[in-house]
Amino acid sequence: MPASRTTIETASQPECWQRAADLAPAEAGKLPRDGERVAVIGCGTSWFMAQSYAALRESDGHGETDAFAASEFPFGRAYDRVLAITRSGTTTEVLRASERLRTAGVPVTAITADPRTPVMEHADEVVVLDFADEESVVQTRFATTALALLRAHLGQDLTAAVADARAALAQELPAEIVGAEQFTFLGTGWTYGLAQEAALKMREAAGAWTESYPAMEYRHGPISITGPGRVTWAFGPLPEGLAADVAGVGGRLEAGSAAAADGGTGTAALDPLADLVRVQRLAVAIAENKGYDPDRPRNLTRSVVLS
Repeated sequence: MPASRTTIETASQPECWQRAADLAPAEAGKLPRDGERVAVIGCGTSWFMAQSYAALRESDGHGETDAFAASEFPFGRAYDRVLAITRSGTTTEVLRASERLRTAGVPVTAITADPRTPVMEHADEVVVLDFADEESVVQTRFATTALALLRAHLGQDLTAAVADARAALAQELPAEIVGAEQFTFLGTGWTYGLAQEAALKMREAAGAWTESYPAMEYRHGPISITGPGRVTWAFGPLPEGLAADVAGVGGRLEAGSAAAADGGTGTAALDPLADLVRVQRLAVAIAENKGYDPDRPRNLTRSVVLS
């Protein structure tokens, strides 16, 4: 059977991330400047990438940064710049928010995959990642490439992340994970956005039963769903005691990017963004096992355009 477009696009991510890292210096003048108070908006996957970037930018000391679903933007707050992430450049909520912000005199920068769409007229500055555009409805490489660009703009060296993405594409997915009935994704700081995106990807492509939480919130109720045949997948460092908690209720812990905090031992493996690539592959595998088309998930379109 020919590989799905989603599989092909997922496999191209190391090259896309490297191109984004190389592009970052040339696009620096369009992206948030140090010290600016910034809001980042998007819908669905783009919103989760916005969350990750906002947490990274603020924690790295570049300036106060918030992330909002475009439909929930608090127009009463003052920002020096708003960054909009939109693959299609046509999403109604992003366009409406951008136009209202520009009318109020707030500079808007957009990151998009398609330069022939309305966002070109609704933003003051536009960064085009057309090499990361996708045919599949489900986002994979555009979203991660946008975050790679923003990480490079923050001064991060993505060499290891690119290498880790190649490793994530080569690793075999354990049968126990592919056959699991439920998944809970956890993250801390910037990786919480990745956990949110991992859960969404599994729901979109595979119709899987998934949840996502900040890692420390897992004990406050969500752990009750964990048990045999169910997976807890952690992005980034594991809170102390969490591995034992999962094992204690019979769940499987997957921590490809995690450094174990229990006893202060363990070393980080994959970059968390590269670990997300493994989840993308898992979503396709489960979809195909169910007889679904991962390129055309049920009830979804490539862009939500409201009348």
